Amino acid sequence: MYSFGEVILMAIAMVLVVEGVGPMLFAKKWQRFLQQISQQPVNQLRSTGGILVTVGVVSLFYLL
Repeated sequence: MYSFGEVILMAIAMVLVVEGVGPMLFAKKWQRFLQQISQQPVNQLRSTGGILVTVGVVSLFYLL
């Protein structure tokens, strides 16, 4: 059985892999996407971030 620390490190490693696929395979599209995101209003970015965090926390709650 894995310890809590090992599970956290594995989760971070998986996030890094998933987040790295976009820029690695689609660099130009990724760059345009980031430019579009940077032009969004701050409140919209915060709302989106809050929704993602909530979905993640609820998912973890049901998975554990």
